[in-house]
Amino acid sequence: MKFHPGHFVALFGGACAGSEAAFQLANRGIYVAVFDQQALPYGKIEDGLPKWHVKLRDKEEAKIDQKLSHPNIFYVPQTKLGRDLQFEDIVQHWGFSAVLLASGAWRDRPLPVNGADDYLEKGLYYQNPFVEWFNHNHEPDYHHYAYDVADGAIVVGGGLASIDVVKILMLESTVRALAKRGITTNVLKLEHRGIPAALAEFGVNFSDLGLKGCTLYYRRRNIDMPLSSIPEGADADKLAKAQQVREKILTLAREKFCFHFQECCKPVGTIVENSRLNGLVFQKTRIAEGRVQSLPGTEFEVRSPLVISSIGSIPEPIPGIPSKGELFTISNEDTGQLDGYEHVFALGNAVTGRGNIRESELHSRKVIHHVMDHYLGWGEADYQRAEADGWDAVNRPNMLSESQVQSLYQRVEAMQRRVGYDGDYTSWSDRHQPVRLENMLGENGN
Repeated sequence: MKFHPGHFVALFGGACAGSEAAFQLANRGIYVAVFDQQALPYGKIEDGLPKWHVKLRDKEEAKIDQKLSHPNIFYVPQTKLGRDLQFEDIVQHWGFSAVLLASGAWRDRPLPVNGADDYLEKGLYYQNPFVEWFNHNHEPDYHHYAYDVADGAIVVGGGLASIDVVKILMLESTVRALAKRGITTNVLKLEHRGIPAALAEFGVNFSDLGLKGCTLYYRRRNIDMPLSSIPEGADADKLAKAQQVREKILTLAREKFCFHFQECCKPVGTIVENSRLNGLVFQKTRIAEGRVQSLPGTEFEVRSPLVISSIGSIPEPIPGIPSKGELFTISNEDTGQLDGYEHVFALGNAVTGRGNIRESELHSRKVIHHVMDHYLGWGEADYQRAEADGWDAVNRPNMLSESQVQSLYQRVEAMQRRVGYDGDYTSWSDRHQPVRLENMLGENGN
């Protein structure tokens, strides 16, 4: 393969933020090695977006595929930073022009109850692995998590992700309750129609199923739930309207999926029986001047066979990467520069901590243009001149020589060979596509 002098960037994470950054770099003549921990680079589009979002999932994954198929991008699957490659080695010894961290937010924020994590998978699940299990449990060869649902579960949360969790619980519970009555259906059909409407087709009411339903507990009020955005600088009228929208979204979700909701309650203790978590102790709260205030003496017990924590996602800690609290230590969120490293930048969910697809792409674009225009000093005009007059015509002191680029490519290629990847992104993607539930069900949806 023939290379020109220029820049070669390492990028970890190939999903929404990562593929956007890689594509922007590649379009400016910069070589990019995209390392992803999974076989496919879809990240939370595949494992965090519930599987009923068929059209959105396929649309976003097609966008990622198109971006990563650029000839200047070299994809390295099944390679995780901190496991297969070490951060300090990549940063100090490989010789990349820059290192980008688009590794997302895969770790659940710990449930803030002393001793709760002692019962992980013994009455306590966390959102991220639970949603992954739901998305893939229909696959014949899936074996990563062996989860189950339980009627009357407790969900601690408050954002859109926690609504997904309660929907999963109610959909799975309803499918199983119907199966006991000899009625076969599936979660895709139930989600599309809503549980009451789907049950009506079978001549069944939800109350006939004998299900308690799960309950979502939120430490703030229903109008505080971040189910829709509030415009920056909103006046009292706009704030009230935005809060009404949030309340309406929650009400419609409850009507469609038959779950319960308790506001102004926070977990403060565990209920343990027979070495399992069998519920939580909650304390009531109130909101004063936008802050959550605990109300001592209002504690109450809620017993349940299952607790799911859905209170947010944070980046996984990676040896060598500085962090402060739950997040990477970033000098400036707009530039994404990692504290103490001139040529390392973080982007997307790893910085914002939010799972919004659009926000992730926009942050990625902002960071990558800073990297190209200011850190690398490689503007669009430089690229156009190199294409027109030859790359030697715009040789800069910080550019890698042709032999340096070639050497880096050989190291990247060795990592590809290690996992059996032959460099053909399209054929690799086709071979590793997961089994889709909608395809298993066929045209009639059964």
